Amino acid sequence: MEQSEDPEHGLMMKYTSPQPLQIDPERSRFPCCIVWTPIPVLSWFVPFIGHMGLCREDGVILDFAGPNFVCVDNFTFGAVARYIRIDEGKCYGSPKAHGKEYKQDEGGTDALTMTWDNALKKGTQEYQHLAYNILTCNCHSFVANNLNRLKFRNGGWNVVNLAAMIFLKGQWVNKAAMARSLVPFVLVFGTALYFGGVTFLAFWAFFTFLLVGWFLLGTYCFRDLIHL
Repeated sequence: MEQSEDPEHGLMMKYTSPQPLQIDPERSRFPCCIVWTPIPVLSWFVPFIGHMGLCREDGVILDFAGPNFVCVDNFTFGAVARYIRIDEGKCYGSPKAHGKEYKQDEGGTDALTMTWDNALKKGTQEYQHLAYNILTCNCHSFVANNLNRLKFRNGGWNVVNLAAMIFLKGQWVNKAAMARSLVPFVLVFGTALYFGGVTFLAFWAFFTFLLVGWFLLGTYCFRDLIHL
């Protein structure tokens, strides 16, 4: 179950930032950011595999960490290594979009103001009732769901383009975070290649092909296969 309170900021979704807050890696605060960290073992072999979360306006990280469980302010698998700050002005559901509030009517019910934290609250409530599956409903699904809810850059976010964006455009927190993410891959891959040679390389290529192929097919060919 989701924790309901943050010791520093009070109730989880009732905090409203009066002005944009600064990123503070020492306190693990990344306001309105997508955040990423490597997963032990998996990221050592395939460096673009990692765990992803999305942050509230006060910088607290939310991440889908297990069945019926959205973790609050305790990023699974350790400190943030990379992040991308989202421009709220490009979210149609944000009150900052076009300099005015945006009213969204859901299912013919009363319209409500879709702020950044409102969207994350709805996404969190949805994923609290979902089973976690690394192949069909994972942390990337959670982030994509919320970005689509906010209509960030017109929506259309999925596990593939999110992974590509964080891998290609994600900003490293610092040099130590870069080393923590890449050095294990270089050491493990190099050692395995030295001892395993072509056999290891063929196995690695086959595994990577299957993994990437699964998400490409599940995202673009069988759209109901991967939850968003």
